[in-house]
Amino acid sequence: MARIIGGIAASHTPTIGFAFDKNKRDDPVWAPIFENFAPLADWLAQKRPDVLLLIYNDHITSFFFDHYSAFALGVGQEWSVADEGGGPRDLPSIQGHPEFAAHVGKSLMTDEFDMSFFQNKPLDHGCFSPLSMLCPHQPEWPVKLVPLQMGVLQLPVPSARRFYKLGQALRRAVESYPEDLDVAIVATGGLSHQVHGERSGFNNTPWDHRFLDLLEQDPEQLAGMTLAEYAELGGYEGAEVIMWLTMRGALPANVVCKHRSYYLPSMAGIATAIYEGQGGDTRPAVVERHRERMAVELTNVEKLEGTYPFSIETAVKAYRINEYLHRMIEPAHREAFVADEEASFEAAGLSEQERDLLRRRDWRGLLHYGVIFFMLEKLGAVTGVANLHIYAAMRGQTLEAFQKTRNAPGALYSVAGKTAAKADWEDAEKAKDINKG
Repeated sequence: MARIIGGIAASHTPTIGFAFDKNKRDDPVWAPIFENFAPLADWLAQKRPDVLLLIYNDHITSFFFDHYSAFALGVGQEWSVADEGGGPRDLPSIQGHPEFAAHVGKSLMTDEFDMSFFQNKPLDHGCFSPLSMLCPHQPEWPVKLVPLQMGVLQLPVPSARRFYKLGQALRRAVESYPEDLDVAIVATGGLSHQVHGERSGFNNTPWDHRFLDLLEQDPEQLAGMTLAEYAELGGYEGAEVIMWLTMRGALPANVVCKHRSYYLPSMAGIATAIYEGQGGDTRPAVVERHRERMAVELTNVEKLEGTYPFSIETAVKAYRINEYLHRMIEPAHREAFVADEEASFEAAGLSEQERDLLRRRDWRGLLHYGVIFFMLEKLGAVTGVANLHIYAAMRGQTLEAFQKTRNAPGALYSVAGKTAAKADWEDAEKAKDINKG
């Protein structure tokens, strides 16, 4: 089974990335940052984890207020560097671990954490600022990454105890993964700082050291503090250190601190730390019970004939074609599709299999490939195909045969709005032809 080899804590202020990119290691002002990160890099080089499960918060770069989640798990295949306004940093993309991430997501949902899931989003300095110091990365990174984005910038924010409990659930998630993986939990953010308002520039070095003491020795006390108390002691943005409780919760009650450092060069206290668990080995029977709990909700679903649950794994596998069909909500995209399907396929980089399924309007084949029904519905709206045509095709029936099973056999409809007028839903010949898929 997978195991947590330890936890790393590291601030993620953009000054860390600046110092690295500008090669400031010999500058007396910036040298302490390199010195403080070096033990973390050495530890990772020695331990050689397979996966970094990295806890961070996005800085309104890839996550905006049109959809802002408390806990968002990255399940994608690859993670690139975000452009935060001045162009992305010159760092390579890092590989994800979708299979492990999907398991973690299922486990957290089993433990009643209402997660959201993301892929194909670039990661900003909350992730890559410390990461660039932690691992060599030319030509590629030596480890895979699963990011866990925490929504700490828009109220309401989960309590400190909820972050701590999430860490305890993460441990169950990791240890119940059946494959042999070494996982390091990395927490980023903080320490004390405030970057807005008349209190901008606030720091509290004594609190920073006290926080590090408590994180190691008494995380329960930190879990009992309010967000307002964190903001008072460490600055409003410094309250993001509640994310560190998730890393700490994933470790045993007793830990050994293998390294700890602190430096305040400018706006934020920069801290680094390494923690290894002491004792707290998980019994196989406990792991097996958790796996059984994870399986309960879908027990016997495979017996439902003609039913294909849409999962994280499916979303990752068929992301490209689902994203292509989702863009049918964009007028320019659907107009380009109607004008020249082949050119539209080429621009989207669809595979030959995906193009063939779309050319033939193979509704059942598209579903089996991993296209969720609601994308088929959008394609139908653009091409003038009523929902009932698609239902019939998926059942392998003619429209006429399918309509005989309905209480309103003459009703044909679609999600199309203004374009619905273009479709001749009553064209019987078209109804026969459309079921070729």
